[in-house]
Amino acid sequence: MKPIVSSSFQSPISPSLSSIYLYTKLYHSLEKKQQQKLSSNHYISHYYIVCKLIIQPKKNMIPNPQKSSILLQRITSNNPSNCNKQSHQSLQCHTPIPCTAEVPDSVVKYHAHLVGPNQCCAAAIQRISAPVSTVWSVVRRFDNPQAYKHFVKSCHLIDGDGNVGTLREVRVISGLPAVNSTERLEILDEERHVISFSVVGGDHRLANYKSVTTLHPEPLGNGTIVVESYVVDVPKGNTRDETCVFVDTIVKCNLLSLKQIAENSSR
Repeated sequence: MKPIVSSSFQSPISPSLSSIYLYTKLYHSLEKKQQQKLSSNHYISHYYIVCKLIIQPKKNMIPNPQKSSILLQRITSNNPSNCNKQSHQSLQCHTPIPCTAEVPDSVVKYHAHLVGPNQCCAAAIQRISAPVSTVWSVVRRFDNPQAYKHFVKSCHLIDGDGNVGTLREVRVISGLPAVNSTERLEILDEERHVISFSVVGGDHRLANYKSVTTLHPEPLGNGTIVVESYVVDVPKGNTRDETCVFVDTIVKCNLLSLKQIAENSSR
């Protein structure tokens, strides 16, 4: 049974602190969880703090929040030659993969996003000590995201049979600034290990969200490198940095959970 944040949970951290500080606290707690096997309630509670203070009205935010060094993975390319050339002039091609990352060009191309002036784009990279086939067996299940996404309460297909174009309805755990999300499967490449979905409806604040996840073998060893990138609208009343901190938190929580599950199953 997946833990649910209690409605009586009180944040021990002052709302006046930077959202970046809260994000850092959360991510470090997740890393410690991997080493110390802390309870799921521990990082769910930290996530709840981030949700309440980042994707909430401005009264809970400090003015002019500091820039986060965590967000340096976002890299902008002004050369849209690899993107849809018929896209609107206001869109730019972003490939949020750091140049220092050992990601093959054949993989990087899947993470080129067309980003509008009121959108943000970022990526997270996770190394997993398990074969690609093991990790892919979890990631490819469009009908079962809750297998590794702790904030998903339930999921059911509402149209389609799991192929490209299939629609699913995802419901999230209580206590978060969302209720449900309707999502469409955009890419499912079994050979290249690529999966992508877009959000097409639901009760949440992440409009026009699109995610791409790729898996490839690590250069040395038998592990897997998972890259997940996204593009999303910046909600009214929030900044790009606030939105990226919020979404990065979700993505990195999911990838750490995926790492734990895949590594445990391959032992």
